[in-house]
Amino acid sequence: MLEWSAGGAPLPLRLRELDLHLADTLERLHGAPNPALRLATALVSGLTGAGHICVPLADYAGRRIPWEGPLAPPLQMAPPLDAWLDSLRQSRQVGGPGAQTPLVLDPAGRLYLGRYWYLEAQLAARIEALLDAPPMPVDAHLARVRLDQLFPACAQVDWQRVAASLALDGRLTLITGGPGTGKTTTVCKLLILLQEQALTQQGRPLRIELAAPTGKAAGRLGESIAATLQRLAASVPAALLQSIPREARTLHRLLGARPGQVDFRHHAANPLHLDLLLVDEASMVDLALMSRLFAALPHQARVVLLGDRDQLASVEAGGVLGDLCLPSTAGAAFSATRQARLAALGTPLTLPNEVKAPLADHQVRLRHSHRFLPDSPIAALAEAVNAGDGPGVRSALEGAGEGAGLSWRAYDEGSLARLLGERVIPTLAEQVRRRDPLAALEGLEQLRLLCAVREGPGGVVEVNRLVERLLAQQGAIEPQGRWYAGRPILITRNDATLGVANGDVAVLLPEPNRGGRLRAFLRRPEGGVRSLLPERLPSHETLFAMTVHKSQGSEFDHTLLLLPPRDNPLLTRELLYTAITRARRQIEVWGDPALFAAAVTRRVQRHSGLAARLWGDA
Repeated sequence: MLEWSAGGAPLPLRLRELDLHLADTLERLHGAPNPALRLATALVSGLTGAGHICVPLADYAGRRIPWEGPLAPPLQMAPPLDAWLDSLRQSRQVGGPGAQTPLVLDPAGRLYLGRYWYLEAQLAARIEALLDAPPMPVDAHLARVRLDQLFPACAQVDWQRVAASLALDGRLTLITGGPGTGKTTTVCKLLILLQEQALTQQGRPLRIELAAPTGKAAGRLGESIAATLQRLAASVPAALLQSIPREARTLHRLLGARPGQVDFRHHAANPLHLDLLLVDEASMVDLALMSRLFAALPHQARVVLLGDRDQLASVEAGGVLGDLCLPSTAGAAFSATRQARLAALGTPLTLPNEVKAPLADHQVRLRHSHRFLPDSPIAALAEAVNAGDGPGVRSALEGAGEGAGLSWRAYDEGSLARLLGERVIPTLAEQVRRRDPLAALEGLEQLRLLCAVREGPGGVVEVNRLVERLLAQQGAIEPQGRWYAGRPILITRNDATLGVANGDVAVLLPEPNRGGRLRAFLRRPEGGVRSLLPERLPSHETLFAMTVHKSQGSEFDHTLLLLPPRDNPLLTRELLYTAITRARRQIEVWGDPALFAAAVTRRVQRHSGLAARLWGDA
């Protein structure tokens, strides 16, 4: 993955055979040798595979590109920008915006694979249509009364109230913030406000759909909304509460994924049947899925996106939520028109309005964490990491102590098994011995090993095997073959037929009613558990440890972050922040403090043109 490090040097890019094959094919179709075209094709294909949407050629022109591994195009040095652009424009394989060519070059010098240019353009157009739509009608008096009841007066700006007020007349609302900042609480109150307006003005409730990228995130969203609505039962009319759905679906289920088919059932010609779509964990949604989701919206739809812009971006190409969010240097900024509408709802603000882009008027960042106390070491570490504050990170780590919820432990490859045996195996042994399915699934939320990498020392594959061996030595499990009692499982592929999704968690246990035969037990969205034959499960893996990427959308009482023994480009500020904020009460970090501090300076920056389309010069 090619990124520019804090010191300005590029990190290595490892090309796939697919990337070179495409480069060779387009050069052959060009009809004559064109090393600049071949280099650009390999680069854009490789970077798209690494999560980028395009290549800003100016960032790479005239620089040596550090190819890693045996596969590399012949050019090591990129041409000067003007010469590079001229070579590309001379090829019929490269077209301008809207061209039906394999590669698209936009006026700003960003080079795309054609498919990704169209996905980005389609999403930007749909978002701009939502922003350009006239404000929804609002009964200001009714809204103000309910806002006052749901958000009691406070001395400082109540950003939760601001977010709810924005959504009253907006077709698109972004609510961002770290863990525990009240995003779910805010959205519950927001839905109550919107349903009350709909019932009063239209005589019917809004058709609301709740969705998230993974089954785990969808389950947590539904549980959180149900719990919040229960807390509001004493102060909100029952009819309003009953009009709010409690069950969330994965985005793939919502769109109608069909086994063995690429296309979804819902699209522009067959839109979703909804008035309001709420998407949680939006940072995990890649460009292709977000574009198809927005394309499937009916003309009257409203959209609310929830997420944490500082977490890791999607595994697939794109960092859509980050592109949609107000540039971090701008702070909060609303237009004078937006501030006047907020004041009419009893939510007065006095903020600078230098940012002219319409998208700024449709988003709020929640700031106050209700999960951690102000002096929480976990919160202090997360804040220091997020700010790139190296001294603050070192201070938090050096002062770490187990009683404070944050601890640090050095390890090397030779001591990992011993440390796991001392620190982790006793807790995991207790978990895998549980035979009640619900208790076993709940036990999996108590302690979770998170790995920064998948392969190699300290990676998920190695750690899962090591934990399995240590548990077997303790007699806690009997891993004879693939299936054994107590094995925790992470589903890694959607299966609409079975109703399971990527990110769902299962545990294998004997079922007394079926003669003790092993079954895979999963949580039901509405509560309780259901079971499947293990042989029917789609792609899955053992879940004693998981990557930080796959942990998004989850929370654990005790999180243990295992850093690899050597530096790795995957160690970034976003990865550390995501791992730290998975912990509810305690986090342990195992590894070299120098690696941790170095990772804090390394940011994930994905090339994209979406922010430029939506923000312009804001």
